[in-house]
Amino acid sequence: MFGRRGLEHDADLHDRLRGLGGRADQAPPTPAPKSPQSAPQTASGGAMPTRAESAASAPPAAPAPAAPAPISMRTASVAEAVPRIYPLAIQRIDTEVAAKLEREELARQLTDVVSEIIVELKLQLNHAEQRQLVTLLLDDMLGLGPIEPLLGDEGITDIMVNGPKRVYVERKGKLELTDITFRDNAHVMSVATRIVTQIGRRVDESTPLVDARLMDGSRVNIIVPPLAIDGPSISIRKYSKKSITLDVMARQANISSAMGSVLKIAARSRLNILISGGTGSGKTTLLNAMSQMIDPTERIVTIEDAAELQLQQPHVVRLETRPANLEGRGEITMRDLLKNALRMRPDRIILGEIRSSEALDMLQAMNTGHDGSLSTIHANRPREALTRLENLVGMAGIQLPAKAVRQQIAAAVHLILQISRMRDGIRRVTSVTEIVGMEGDVITTQDLFTYQYEGELPDGRLKGSFLSSGMRPHFITRAEYYGLDQALSEAMG
Repeated sequence: MFGRRGLEHDADLHDRLRGLGGRADQAPPTPAPKSPQSAPQTASGGAMPTRAESAASAPPAAPAPAAPAPISMRTASVAEAVPRIYPLAIQRIDTEVAAKLEREELARQLTDVVSEIIVELKLQLNHAEQRQLVTLLLDDMLGLGPIEPLLGDEGITDIMVNGPKRVYVERKGKLELTDITFRDNAHVMSVATRIVTQIGRRVDESTPLVDARLMDGSRVNIIVPPLAIDGPSISIRKYSKKSITLDVMARQANISSAMGSVLKIAARSRLNILISGGTGSGKTTLLNAMSQMIDPTERIVTIEDAAELQLQQPHVVRLETRPANLEGRGEITMRDLLKNALRMRPDRIILGEIRSSEALDMLQAMNTGHDGSLSTIHANRPREALTRLENLVGMAGIQLPAKAVRQQIAAAVHLILQISRMRDGIRRVTSVTEIVGMEGDVITTQDLFTYQYEGELPDGRLKGSFLSSGMRPHFITRAEYYGLDQALSEAMG
């Protein structure tokens, strides 16, 4: 795998490298004396200590402790060793061959390289620390560097990198500062570039804002200098490997069981549903849960800025927008994709988020035979969601009277689900609001369910109840068409 220099004593590895197509058939050159002017460079361009300097600066050997060192001390030792070992390891490997190996094989062979560098630098690392060091190097070479372990933690829902020295995560709805750090801004930039390159995009001073996704579907936003003053910022909304259903949400107290039954009926009755909420409130999760009620025989077209929906149906066409190139051409917007989707014979259209002039096209699609469509919108209350939707329609550049826009909204949207992340970190559907029709120039609505706050429990969780209004839903005639009117009446109590 590796074209390594200065390791003539390892004949066995030398033979293995020859078979792997590395540079082992070349005689290893004699290392020249190094000076501070010729110090090796890190992958990010920062100068690293020379071998002589590293050996001179290595901590003196200490007597063996009576008890194992605390984990925190080991972690500190490894973190200090990574920037010293990484550039030297990179010098001794053939990166093209390394990229073709499985992680396990690369780890096995990288262990030999790391062991020798540790001896040369006279670092005091035990076997456990050496294994941890190899894992960190592998994450840097193949994954997302220091934040790679966070991606595998199922308890973490968001990862936020605020420059090289501050990495936050969201766990159980609360933000936590981690002890994870990057070497410098260039190290963060290297990871950001690796993310966007995988999906054919770029991030630099000319394109400092990028929406991307990881291979597992996790959503990523990257903003870099000069727009980000304190260094590159990476925000990752993790893809959940667990399938979230309405039943699971009911068990987690995100909704009540009665509310879950009504939402199932609404989805099966092909209502057009708008999910409203703030950033990080769980809109996409609720959208995924609602989409599982769609009949598997239906053809679904999804449209998103960065594909993150996790639909389980067999007949799904996923569309993703494209930004403009460096010349400012080639941009494909949500509105372009939505117009194209109407020619694809969809049974349902799912729009990841309404945020601009595509609101008009989405309303027209809902009003022209594409019942059962779903979308999300940023708003704090159902009434505000209607107002924002009306404002976004105005961004289409078509001058329509306000009453005409509201009539179109009232005819297109049947249900608004308001979801909120509360101060105890739990996401709850705070209201299920039905659009009834128009009275004059005003869209009339009625709440089918609301969440009533009642206090706080000793463990910090909020106490409250999901209350049914007991009102007869306006869409009960539609539910009757699908044979679900009796179930809807029972769910409403």
